[in-house]
Amino acid sequence: MAKGIGMSKALAVGVGVLTVSSVCGLVMMAVMYKIQIDRFPPVSPPTPTKPPVIPTGLPPTLRLPDNLIPESYKVFIQPYLYAVIPNNYTNQSFAFTGHSTVRVKCMIVSKSIFLHAQDLNVTTVEVRKSDSNEKLSVSGYKIHHNETNFLEIQLKDAMSGNETYYDIFTKFEGELFDGLDGFYVSGYTEKVKAEEEEEEDEDQERLFATSLLQPTNARKVFPCFDEPALKAVFQITIIHRPDTVALSNGIGDPHQTEIDGEEWIVTTFEETPIMSTYSLAFTVSDFKSKTRPSGTNIHIHARGDAIYAGHADYALEVTEKILIRYQNIFGLKYPLTKIDQIALPDISVGAMENWGFISYQESGLLYDKYTASTFDQERVATLIAHELAHQWFGNLVTMRWWNDLWLNEGFATYMSYIGVQADGWDLRDLIVLRETQTAFQVDSLNSSHPLSLQENYIQTFSEITELFDDITYSKGAAVLRMLATFMTEDAFMKGIKMYLAKFEYKNTVYKDLLKCLQEETKEDVEGFMSTWIEQVGYPVITIITQTGETSQEHFLLKQTQGHDIAWQVHIRYIKDRDLTEKNDILKVKGPVRRPHFQLQDKDEWLLANVNCAGFFRVNYDEENWNKLRMQLERYHHVIPIINRGQLIDDAFNIARAHRLNVTIALSLTKYLVNDTEYIPWESALKNLDHLILMFDRSEVYGPIMKYIRNLITQLYDHFEEYTINGTVPEKHTDQYNQVNAISVACSNGLTKCITMARSLFEDYKNGTNDIHPNLRKAIYCSAIASGDEYDWEFAWIEYQRATVAAEKDKLRYALSCTKEIWLLNRYLQYTLDPSKIRKMDMVSTINYIAKNVAGQPLAWDFVRGHWSYITQEYGAGVVSLGSLLDAVTKRFSTDVEREELKQLQREQEEKNQGLAARALEQVIERTEANIKWVKENKQIVKDWFIGEL
Repeated sequence: MAKGIGMSKALAVGVGVLTVSSVCGLVMMAVMYKIQIDRFPPVSPPTPTKPPVIPTGLPPTLRLPDNLIPESYKVFIQPYLYAVIPNNYTNQSFAFTGHSTVRVKCMIVSKSIFLHAQDLNVTTVEVRKSDSNEKLSVSGYKIHHNETNFLEIQLKDAMSGNETYYDIFTKFEGELFDGLDGFYVSGYTEKVKAEEEEEEDEDQERLFATSLLQPTNARKVFPCFDEPALKAVFQITIIHRPDTVALSNGIGDPHQTEIDGEEWIVTTFEETPIMSTYSLAFTVSDFKSKTRPSGTNIHIHARGDAIYAGHADYALEVTEKILIRYQNIFGLKYPLTKIDQIALPDISVGAMENWGFISYQESGLLYDKYTASTFDQERVATLIAHELAHQWFGNLVTMRWWNDLWLNEGFATYMSYIGVQADGWDLRDLIVLRETQTAFQVDSLNSSHPLSLQENYIQTFSEITELFDDITYSKGAAVLRMLATFMTEDAFMKGIKMYLAKFEYKNTVYKDLLKCLQEETKEDVEGFMSTWIEQVGYPVITIITQTGETSQEHFLLKQTQGHDIAWQVHIRYIKDRDLTEKNDILKVKGPVRRPHFQLQDKDEWLLANVNCAGFFRVNYDEENWNKLRMQLERYHHVIPIINRGQLIDDAFNIARAHRLNVTIALSLTKYLVNDTEYIPWESALKNLDHLILMFDRSEVYGPIMKYIRNLITQLYDHFEEYTINGTVPEKHTDQYNQVNAISVACSNGLTKCITMARSLFEDYKNGTNDIHPNLRKAIYCSAIASGDEYDWEFAWIEYQRATVAAEKDKLRYALSCTKEIWLLNRYLQYTLDPSKIRKMDMVSTINYIAKNVAGQPLAWDFVRGHWSYITQEYGAGVVSLGSLLDAVTKRFSTDVEREELKQLQREQEEKNQGLAARALEQVIERTEANIKWVKENKQIVKDWFIGEL
């Protein structure tokens, strides 16, 4: 066991004292520590700083990332094109070079830069810090040749965030293609005086370079942030050949210089306002111009021949009037000091609203008072009004993304009807024919789309371009008209003023507009409008007048379930015992009982949707339909003109949707023998034309043609004295109806009409063209349809000789009217040769041929056989591709034709081509609806027409 340890008494006492002292010391230290803690609370140690996460790789969507915001561009572009081909042809070049510096604000630390570039060769990239000019090392860059069109630049050194400014410099090379988009080349011929008196003047070939950048083509000219919300200020400099003029958005300052031993002109343009890339424009040509100095300097540029002939004079005059009207209406001065407008021999759209420099097809800007019709003049005024409206709606205030494109195009379409009033054009009632009824057709398909979609639904080029359709333009205008009626026009325009003032130079979504409008009315604007903007389609309102029972349902030609959401419907109505207009709001699907829609008197009728202000159709019980028909036959003037057209259009289309017996719709046309107004006649003829399309290849066509011939004879006789005397009525809509009378009477075999047309055409062939310009299109067409190959050849020579675009267009249409298959086939082949039919006219020419029953199968086979070529040539103009598919398939109503369409769709999908995908889906759906309707109604239609003979 272990040995024990002992301790003395003194040592024990010492140890105790020390222990007590230690404890006391510890207590004292604790007290002092507590006092210090209370006076000076502890602070947590700093969290260790983590290095910033620097984004790498491609952005997750096709949209640009938000780490960089462009503020300004300096762009230099040098096209090497000669306007007049020099003697040494090898000098001609279709290349352009350039360099650009874009100043950006960096929001977050980043080593990656993404902007857009397409069909360019980028040869140099430099990135510098703006304040110090410090150069950042670039580790590499590449263009992604896919849907993104991204130019990706990778840096070795990171850009700091915190809104630091950087300059991105790029050098690039490109080619002036002839595809009518981006920066492209085109040509024309101009008469040049012969040097010797005895020699004939010769046609000289001229070339020009111009741009079309909407929607996503600025990236084809220089690397840029090519999205509408990424607005910036642009300073453009164009270096171009002597004897040419460069134009752009701002005022140019040209001076001559020498580069590598060659003479050049350097034109530097003033800085633009802050704007989107798609509103940029530039042209290099030897065009001439005409100027109208006013508060805003207005210039028209065109071929020298057209300027010297005075064809720009009307555009100058009407531009000033409309510009002043808009400035008064919007309460905002046009923000630029000048407005250039240019008439281009080749452009794939009717016009383009580039800020301060608007581009047009020649027939949309030039007016020759000696050969042009009043319709040509109206078109010039309307197009100018549309494009000038864009200077505010689109350029000054821009939609944030393409999903709200209707804020641009719907507004410009609606405002054009108001703008042209400045020159005395009263076209506002025609909005129902041109916009409402047009949009109804597309929007009655399941494959339609809402006015405003979610942003992430619209990403690819094809998805963007598909939005340039009748929904965006025509439905957009129609619902704005409906909203103005709902609010009152005065309140509507006050709200518009507020919207423009609040968001000038900014980007918006549609709810920004509704909030401004809400300020001017007690009505629930957003509650009312959201159903029309966010939902696809429109309703048919059904009113049972015996009980007043009222309901709404999604209107579809091809009946499916449709969506189950109710619209807010503002119904304006009248009754024949009291023609005072009254209002009702329907917010539920129903059926709900509306006592004021119940008719007590057996002879009383109800008419809903007065002046077709609402974007919906109305169906009634058969009894009310018959009362309205009898009123039309007894005394049609009681029913407003617009509603006479609306009743016919609604009845035919409701019948197409299997909701009404087609004989009721047909019976409504009988009263027209006593009506000479354009709107009801045009509505009837459009719907009868659909019957012709369905049946003009069958035995039903004979009775239809005889009925229409009998119906139109009265209208033809009404205008015959004008026609024989070579004059036109004073009222503009009567002028339209005079043309209807001639076109329909001749095409349906009215002998005296055909004799008249042939006589006038023979005089024309003999050197005397006394045909009034209003009537030329109809008379040329009738004469060629009833004529032979020599008539066709004469018209073809006249087409080639014509120098006025509007006259060329009339002849180009008339050439499609021949019944000779071999001539139509030859004409189709001409559309492949730009020296015969301009590229911009290819699609419309095929559409004209497809309208001809003899030409339709030829046109369809031609389009299918050349689909790859057409989509390559016109891939950018998907609007045109959509109209092409629509036109060549309008007659489709058989299973075989549906299968041919589906085969084309399968081929598209196999090639992964998204071009015109929605348009293709729409024509397939329309064909399926036609097949079903024809099977059910062919015998009924035939029996009705036979019964009326």
